[in-house]
Amino acid sequence: MGEKLKFIAEPKTVSIVGCPFSGGQHRIGVDKGPIHLVNAGLVEQLKDLGWVVEFDGHHQFEEISAAVDPPTGKLRNPRLVSNVTEAVGRVVAGHASKGSLPLTLGGDHSLAMGTIAGTLSKYPDACVIWIDAHADINTPETTDSGNIHGMPLAFLTSVSGSTSLGGFASSQPIPFSWLDSVHLPPSNLAYIGLRDVDQGEKAIIREHNIAAFSMHEVDRYGIGKVVEMALDRVNPDRSKPIHLSFDVDALDPSVAPSTGTPVRGGLTFREGHYICERLYETGLLVAVDLMEVNPSLKEEADAQQTVAVGCSLVRAALGETLL
Repeated sequence: MGEKLKFIAEPKTVSIVGCPFSGGQHRIGVDKGPIHLVNAGLVEQLKDLGWVVEFDGHHQFEEISAAVDPPTGKLRNPRLVSNVTEAVGRVVAGHASKGSLPLTLGGDHSLAMGTIAGTLSKYPDACVIWIDAHADINTPETTDSGNIHGMPLAFLTSVSGSTSLGGFASSQPIPFSWLDSVHLPPSNLAYIGLRDVDQGEKAIIREHNIAAFSMHEVDRYGIGKVVEMALDRVNPDRSKPIHLSFDVDALDPSVAPSTGTPVRGGLTFREGHYICERLYETGLLVAVDLMEVNPSLKEEADAQQTVAVGCSLVRAALGETLL
């Protein structure tokens, strides 16, 4: 708790961005994650860690009109997801510009287009540590499902070329065209915890030499070594700001069962927490996302367990230590 955060102004302030949004995928309930996390006492927990906490309620997206939003190619809800993520990006950028640490509670992982864009507006050299069972770097061409929560890194890194999509009337704003001015270099992205990666995504990761540490590496080297290897790739002299984007499905379903796309063989409770603790220790964290908590998918005890683990991960990322 005593570490000073290099890029965060004193008194250190965390700005909670509650994003009850599910438009990047098709399962209902993930929009309830942020509300459950806050209701579980997260605000008070972070105050107890010494943070000033800003939270002015969950963001409402009803005013973002995407009533006429047919699929474009395979993409589901492209206008809605684009509008919401752009709005989230503005909010995160506003908090970051004041020197506070934006903590975004999702919602599905398509929201990371907004959160990372917001971080990059303040810290253009920031690196992203992406904790997930999935690579989320499918392009509009490689996606099978059309669910945009599996595509945010393709848009952010521009691996599919321009982020703008064809097939829209020229009189309308093109979904995701707002991301044309945002670029996360693939060399500033590192994955930890991958274990369910599509063939098209594997090819993209290889082609762009993206730092990717699957559960195979976690098994082989241990989580401590893997985190340092990831940092060595994207932040070798430990000077760049770090954006942590944590999908709870990175954890094994026995740890966090209430999520939309669980995959067996994931990170243990301690491995997930170690990542968060270590990244806080660097003093370089500037933003944190906690995504894909879905309290609707399992029995109430499973949902409560997942929400409790989510709160615990956030506390670890913001300075809670075992001693």
